[in-house]
Amino acid sequence: MKIVTPLFFLGLLCNVLQVSAQASDSLLVNGHYRGFYFITPPNLKPGGSLMFIIHGSGGNGKNMIKRTSNLAQRLDSENLVLVYPNGYKNYWNECRKSANSEANMIDIDEAAYFNCMIKYFQSKYKISDQKVFAAGTSGGGHMCYKLAMTMPGKFKAVTAIIANLPDNDNLDCSESKVAIPIMIINGTDDPLNPYQGGMMQSGTFIMGNVRSTDRTFQYWASLAGYEGDPLKEPVPDTDPTDGKTIERYTYKEIGKPEIVLLKVIGGKHDYPNDIDVHVEAWEFFKRQL
Repeated sequence: MKIVTPLFFLGLLCNVLQVSAQASDSLLVNGHYRGFYFITPPNLKPGGSLMFIIHGSGGNGKNMIKRTSNLAQRLDSENLVLVYPNGYKNYWNECRKSANSEANMIDIDEAAYFNCMIKYFQSKYKISDQKVFAAGTSGGGHMCYKLAMTMPGKFKAVTAIIANLPDNDNLDCSESKVAIPIMIINGTDDPLNPYQGGMMQSGTFIMGNVRSTDRTFQYWASLAGYEGDPLKEPVPDTDPTDGKTIERYTYKEIGKPEIVLLKVIGGKHDYPNDIDVHVEAWEFFKRQL
C-alpha cells in the first residue's frame, strides 16, 4: 500500500509518495507524480553535496545509473548523494520553445519539481543547500541550462553535455542574467546537436534551432564578465582508438565563475572515451566549493 505524506514545510505544492525501495521515491508536484532514483553513501554526514544526473529526451533516470558507476564508487569519500530524476513522460520542459513534447506543450513546472527534490534531500539527508549541482545529457543538458538561467540561486554549478543553448528565436525561458560556473562538453561531429548550430530534430520530435557551441560558450563567459580568449589546453588522449581528441577551453579568474568548454573533436551525440563525463563534471563542481 502506498502512503502519501504531505510535506507542508516545503512551502510548495508537493507531497512525498513513499515506496519500499530505498533507492527511489516520488513527489506529487502540482498534480503530477514525479519519480526519481537516488544513491546515498553508507556514511553520509550532514552538509553533504547533492548532484542531479539528468537524462536526455525520451530517457529516464534509472537508465542513467549505470552511466555513473565510476562516480558512484566515490560517494562515501566525497560525501555525495546522486539523484536521477525522471522527466515528465520521459521529457523535460526546458528552454526550447519549439519542442513538441507534452512536457513543453503543457508547461510542466520543472522549477517546482527541482525545488521539491532539493527540499526532500535537505530534510531527509541534511545535504547543504550551498552544494547542489546538476549534470545533464542532451535534453538533460538543456534542462541544466534552464536551471542555470532560471534558478541560479539554487545551483552552485552545472554541466551540460552534448547540448547547445536554444537560439534567440527558440528560447522561451526568462533569463536571470546571473552567472554561475558552467561546463559544456560537446562533439564537433554531432548530427543531432550541431556544433555549428542550427535545427535539432529526431524523427517526429522537433526541437527547433540552437546556437553554435562557440556562441553558447560565449554567452556564459560574457555573462560572467570575461573578455579575450580562454586558456586552451589539450586533454590526454587516453583512448587513441576512438577517433576523438579533446581540447579544454577555460575562463577562470578570482571573483568570477569558472566557465569551461570541452571540445570533443570527432565526437558525435555520445560520450568520449578519453574521460568519464560524470567524474569530470564532479571534479569541476568540487573546484567551485
